[in-house]
Amino acid sequence: MKSYISIAALFFGLFLWPTIHSQAQAEIAITTTVKKVLKAIDLKIQREQNKVIWLQNAQKTIENVMSKLKLEEIGDWVEKQRNIYREYFDELHKVKTLITYYQQIRNIAGKQIKLVEEYKRAWRLIKKDTHFTPEEIDYMGRVYEGILNETVQHIDQLTIVITSFATSMSDAKRMKIIADVDEQVDINLTDLRRFNTENALLSLNRAKSESEIRMVKQLYGLTD
Repeated sequence: MKSYISIAALFFGLFLWPTIHSQAQAEIAITTTVKKVLKAIDLKIQREQNKVIWLQNAQKTIENVMSKLKLEEIGDWVEKQRNIYREYFDELHKVKTLITYYQQIRNIAGKQIKLVEEYKRAWRLIKKDTHFTPEEIDYMGRVYEGILNETVQHIDQLTIVITSFATSMSDAKRMKIIADVDEQVDINLTDLRRFNTENALLSLNRAKSESEIRMVKQLYGLTD
């Protein structure tokens, strides 16, 4: 009897190996890359916020000087100094815009981390749920694999945006990429959660006894 169980276990493992292996690779890629992105973004935000403070202090200095001038002198002074100090105000605007981009990217990366965490929990439960057949688990694995692979592609898009700050990419194009990735990550997260719920309900419907039903509800966090 033990030999049959061993053979069945081996077959089951080989049957799921390509999916499990691919998912593991995608999961590692997402987790590692997104954590690097978050760390880099946090550093960039900190640097840019320091720039904002410096530039705002420069702006206050200019305004203080203006307030001490006589009214008739202000117009002439402003006109003369406008070109000199224009770069401060232009840089301040650019830095604030840059911080906005970085914060948007950080929010998206946070969603991607959440997606991986929710996937890992659901996949761990499904693999040990006796209410599913090996074929069903294989199908579920491939659905998860597809979602993870899309997430990897979205990370690639975010990487393009990050590197674009050193290139001549227009703000309009950069904003479009960020908006598109944000929308797709939201769709992936919604799809993942819907799929998790469907699988949990399927397991619940196959539970026979009251104790089994309670166990499934507790396992998947289902409420009445």
